[in-house]
Amino acid sequence: MLVVCARYRENNREVNMDPHETLKREWIDQYVTVNAERPELTRFAGIIGRVVTVNHSDKALIDFQDGGWYDITASEEYLTKLDPNEAKAKFDPKTNSAQPFPDKQG
Repeated sequence: MLVVCARYRENNREVNMDPHETLKREWIDQYVTVNAERPELTRFAGIIGRVVTVNHSDKALIDFQDGGWYDITASEEYLTKLDPNEAKAKFDPKTNSAQPFPDKQG
């Protein structure tokens, strides 16, 4: 397995990042939809999700507003990034049951 480190500049010095950190920077807090052509992802077709984090298996943990987080490979083969302004208007974070102080039910 070939591991390539990404480089970027921070405070005028070059910093090496491992591939996992690069994925985290690219995907965390992105609004996404799934590639509905993949049979294992058809149940999420047309639903906007938000990437909560990327785990050490390089899977994006995605909140699809149903109270659960789902791990899907963090790549453009599986996920499509959306324009944050348009997606944020359609994404309701309160429907997630994992809020610090959820609204009372009933």
